[in-house]
Amino acid sequence: GGAMTDPKGDRSKGPSEQDDPDLFTRIVDSDEKGVYVSGAKAHQTGCINSHWIILMPTIRLTQNDKEYAIVGAIPADVKGLTYIYGRQSCDTRVMEGGGDIDLGNAKFGGQEAMMILDRVFIPWDKLFMNGEFEFASMLVERFTCYHRRSYVCKTGLGDVLIGAAATIADYNGVPNVSHIKDKIIEMTHLNETIFAAGIASSHQGHKMKSGVYLNDDMLAQVCKHNVTRFPYEISRLAQ
Repeated sequence: GGAMTDPKGDRSKGPSEQDDPDLFTRIVDSDEKGVYVSGAKAHQTGCINSHWIILMPTIRLTQNDKEYAIVGAIPADVKGLTYIYGRQSCDTRVMEGGGDIDLGNAKFGGQEAMMILDRVFIPWDKLFMNGEFEFASMLVERFTCYHRRSYVCKTGLGDVLIGAAATIADYNGVPNVSHIKDKIIEMTHLNETIFAAGIASSHQGHKMKSGVYLNDDMLAQVCKHNVTRFPYEISRLAQ
C-alpha cells in the first residue's frame, strides 16, 4: 500500500514550521543499518490488508523540510507501527444473521485506519528518498495521476445501481414511463462521464524515459472531481 496523507496540522505552515513535528512523517535518527521515522499517516484505505507499506511525502517540500523528504518501504507489522482502525457505516451488517447475498464482500470489505509511527526502522536498501526535497512535489503529482484515474472503478458500482433501478421499474410495470426513463438516462450519463474521464486519462498518457506510461494529469483530476459529485446524484435519482 502507498501511504501519503499526513495529518498536516496548520495548513498555512510547512512541515518544519509546525508546533508538533510529528504532524508530518520524518526521519528522527539514523545509523549504519538505516533510518528511524516517526509521524503518522491518516485515512489509509486498506492499509491493514497490505503486506508492505510505502511511506511518501504528501506536499511540496523546501530546503527546511529535508528530514520530511522520505520515501521508504516497511512491513505492515513492523515494530513501532500502530493502527487506529476506522469503522464504516454498514460494518454491523456483517454481524446480522442470514442474508449473505446482501452483505457484499463480508470478510474482506473496505476499511481505513490511521497509522502512527514511533521510531519505525527502515533499512537503507528500502529507502528510496532521503532528503531530496525538490522531488517531493513531482512525486505527489505523479501519484495522484495514477490514483485519481483509478476512480473509474466507481462506475462498476454505478452500473449495479442503474441496473437495479431499471429492474425495479420493469417489475413495477413502468419501464417506459417518461420520468422514469429520464432518470435512468441521466444516471447512465453521469456514470459514463466518470468512466470516460478515467479512460481518456489513460488514453492520453505518455511514455516516460523509464518506459512506463503516465496518465494525463488534468483528465485524472477531472475523473476525481466527477467522482466527488456524480455518484451521489446517481444515488439520489435511484431513490
